[in-house]
Amino acid sequence: MSIFQAQDYQIHIGGSEVLKELNDFILGHYADRKKIILVDENTMEHCYPLFMQSVPNLEDVEVLEIPSGEENKTIEICTQLWMALNELAVDRKAVFINLGGGVIGDMGGFVASTFKRGIDFINVPTTLLSQVDASVGGKLGVDLEKGKNLVGLFQNPKAVFINTDFLSTLDARQVKSGFAEVIKHGLIADLSYFQKLKSTEPGDLDWNEIVHKSVRIKGAVVAEDPTEQGLRKNLNFGHTIGHAVESYYLEKENFLLHGEAVVIGMIAEAYLSFQYGELREASLEEVIAFLKTYYEFPKVEESGIDLMLDYMKMDKKNEEGSIQYVQLRYIGEASFGHQATREQLKEAILYYNSLV
Repeated sequence: MSIFQAQDYQIHIGGSEVLKELNDFILGHYADRKKIILVDENTMEHCYPLFMQSVPNLEDVEVLEIPSGEENKTIEICTQLWMALNELAVDRKAVFINLGGGVIGDMGGFVASTFKRGIDFINVPTTLLSQVDASVGGKLGVDLEKGKNLVGLFQNPKAVFINTDFLSTLDARQVKSGFAEVIKHGLIADLSYFQKLKSTEPGDLDWNEIVHKSVRIKGAVVAEDPTEQGLRKNLNFGHTIGHAVESYYLEKENFLLHGEAVVIGMIAEAYLSFQYGELREASLEEVIAFLKTYYEFPKVEESGIDLMLDYMKMDKKNEEGSIQYVQLRYIGEASFGHQATREQLKEAILYYNSLV
């Protein structure tokens, strides 16, 4: 097990022994306080039993369950949770524990940080996506109809406990969705990391090592720019287009997971980096070839591109009405603050479609 210091809280990373650390943490900080745990139906079935076996100091915990999925990351669900906390007579000395993936962490942290002007919360991420991405940085929020994470705030948890054994509960699609963020970390910040991922057979990936490395990459960026005024914006590579694609497909039968949409976004934004920036064509082709070894490329519905562009116009990263995106300068370094027109963004999506 290892401990990573992230701003004013610690991230504990390892196997099942991490949950014993959580047990000690709760005993030391919240022994006589009300404890609430937030789950969805998936973590309730697959993670909660193991969690409770390892954390006996939570025997009196109150469990709140919400439906899984990005489509449920809404103010309406938050309102239900706030009302439930009020009915449980939760006071400001309570602790709120988020056991689940990115939706649970984002929304649970938001609910905790706003209830009675803020109660403590702890994150126990159970998916690869949440372990390598949402566990670091204190971004909390919910979606609105026209875009992802449009309502939220920055607030750090009291601690994060990452048990990589939870990854064994995931299906292959969920693992690959999280792996997209791992690849992104290499692309924007660490050429050697990207090359190692590229040279490792899928069956030989060491998830413990990957989670450690990605947490350290993101943690270093966040430490330099906690509230996304500059460098941290590079972590949005692939997300300007990816979030719009994800939002478009959210309620469709052929919905896309976050990482699947980000793969589309990374290819499209790498194309823009080549066409309108510094990225060499050989590097663009290298990125695409690597992504093709892990992902099937679904065709984007061209009839929906205009709506996707409308979603991009509402993106929280935009400034003064212009759509902002991140360019790759080369593999291992990115730059933020680039503007794209609707025509250029459409061109990039059509380029992606040409690869399918």
